Amino acid sequence: MESKNNWKAWLYLAPVIILMAVFTFYPILNSFYISFLDNYNYLNGTFDGFTFDNYIKILTPFIQSGPGSYYEEVMQIALPNTLLLTIITVPISICLALVIAICLNSIKWFQKIFQTIFFLPYVTNAIAIGMVFAVIFDTDYGVFNAIFGTANHPWVTPAYGDPNSKVNYWSAVFALCFYIIWSSLPYKILIFVGGLQNIDKQYYEAAQVDATPKWKAAWKITIPLLSPQIMYVMITSFIGAFKEYDSVIGLFGTTAGNFDSTTGPKNMETMVYFIYSQISDRATRGGVGLASAAAVFLFIIIMIFTALQFWVGKKRVHY
Repeated sequence: MESKNNWKAWLYLAPVIILMAVFTFYPILNSFYISFLDNYNYLNGTFDGFTFDNYIKILTPFIQSGPGSYYEEVMQIALPNTLLLTIITVPISICLALVIAICLNSIKWFQKIFQTIFFLPYVTNAIAIGMVFAVIFDTDYGVFNAIFGTANHPWVTPAYGDPNSKVNYWSAVFALCFYIIWSSLPYKILIFVGGLQNIDKQYYEAAQVDATPKWKAAWKITIPLLSPQIMYVMITSFIGAFKEYDSVIGLFGTTAGNFDSTTGPKNMETMVYFIYSQISDRATRGGVGLASAAAVFLFIIIMIFTALQFWVGKKRVHY
């Protein structure tokens, strides 16, 4: 009977396993293989042999002189930008989502309506949202400058018709982080609200009997009992932040900004942006091999961060 049930289980799992093998496992293994090929052409599958040059090119900060060289893009631009966006946006978005979820959970009237409103950005096209934020941060007619009176400060694009107007790097980082945090809140709020609704109310009733302040009850009861959801959101948020691409395209367009910087026109480039740009620019750079090497490098970084979070979670997560 046990053997028969095992076959049934594998039969039920077969469609998912096949889909994951075709669309997940095979692309990972194939990218790893292509990353060692020299001048690989994915249209006809030809290449000039096996090489480590793709990894040398993306991992060596300086090989060629001159700003904007693709040898410099990963270690000097794409990776630092990706790490910076991750470090800034993930903690802030998690804390904001947790506060909003606690507030939503305490509302008795119109709770479902507010949850729907907060979830709407998650089902909206990311490029469309990016275009809206590009208008909000517009230099000449942007809502942000109008509200805060920042005197036509260029956040995303230079002032129209002013050749001396240039976008500062940190201004662009602020606008991009603002957009990423806002767009990433809905999913986190949904997870936290679901976790809060599963916490036994008796814990809070006992805290009220002891006249425990609300902030202390949140720290001693809510956070520990919500730690599995916090751990899950933290892992998925780090992975999502490392894969940021739509936000950069939506806000800055295909050039990733053209700012006053010594690193060339792509100083808002992220790791995934670099990967896509190499694939689209394969004719002049042999970009498929470089893109695959960068994808493998990014995969290793994500795995390291995920392993560290699981290690911390073993000590901090309470099930």
